[in-house]
Parts: sequence; C-alpha cells; structure tokens
Amino acid sequence: MNTFTSDSPTQASGRFSRRAYLAWNLLLGIIFTLIAVVVGLLIPGAQNALTEGAMSTPLMIIFFIMYAIVIYYSVIFLIRRLHDRDHSGWLALLILVPVLNILFALYVLFAPGNSGSNSFGQPRPTKGWETVLAVLYIVVFIVGILAAIMIPSYQNYVIGSQQATIQQQ
Repeated sequence: MNTFTSDSPTQASGRFSRRAYLAWNLLLGIIFTLIAVVVGLLIPGAQNALTEGAMSTPLMIIFFIMYAIVIYYSVIFLIRRLHDRDHSGWLALLILVPVLNILFALYVLFAPGNSGSNSFGQPRPTKGWETVLAVLYIVVFIVGILAAIMIPSYQNYVIGSQQATIQQQ
C-alpha cells in the first residue's frame, strides 16, 4: 500500500523536500497572479487603481482575502519544510522576526532534509513536475536578480549617451 496517497500538500502534516517547497511556492505565486489579473480585468474600477492609486472597497476586500489565503498556504508549506528537517512547525514563527527571518529563510531553502524517517514520517517523494517547477523558480529568481542589476545600469548608459549626443550638437 502506498503511504503517500493520503498526503495532501495543502495540510501541515507531512514533509516537503527543498524542491517540493520551491515548486509549491511558485505554483501558489502563479495561481495568485492569474487570479489577480482576472479580478483586475473583471472588477469595474480595478484598472483605475493602477493609474489613480485608489482601490474600491470591494477590490480591497477581494485582495485582502487573496493575501490571507496566500499567507496561510505559505505558512503550511513552511511548516512542511520544517518537518522535513525534523523541526516543529512552531519554528515558522521565526519568519516574523526582522533580520532573523532572512537567515531563517536561507536555512529553510538550503538545509537538506532528513533522508530517512523522522518524527514526522517518511520523506515524501518529489514528483517530476515539482522538480521542473523548482528549477524554473531558481531560473526566474536568477534572471530577476540579473535584471534588477542590469536594467538600472542600462538606463544610466542610455541617459549618458543621450546627454553626450546633446552636448555634441
């Protein structure tokens, strides 16, 4: 009998490998983004929120509920990742401590899980699609970092070349 058939990734009980943790967080982000785009297109006045900076009350309520759901599942995924390291889910509260939360997030991302059984059960096998999403997450992260570094530099280059062209004329 397969012991993993009842393992639901949306419940705090169980374990997540590093790849599964990254994959489910990326999946959560993709779903949240798609829902936000659909809500933005369907709710009247949502487009004005971007240009005028004022959101309607129904739109604020919808986004508050969406953020609450994202935070809930992010904590669930964090607890499962901590279980893989054989730590209590209560350690997830460290994410609320400024500066320490950065070190804690790095620990959660890079510390390998227990290879064998621990007090939270057997390791959960990482599915193939989870590995693909985890790699995609890493690629998107690296591209984002590079873009954050290169775009301002390129903008400075463009401004400098425009100023040099104006001075030559």
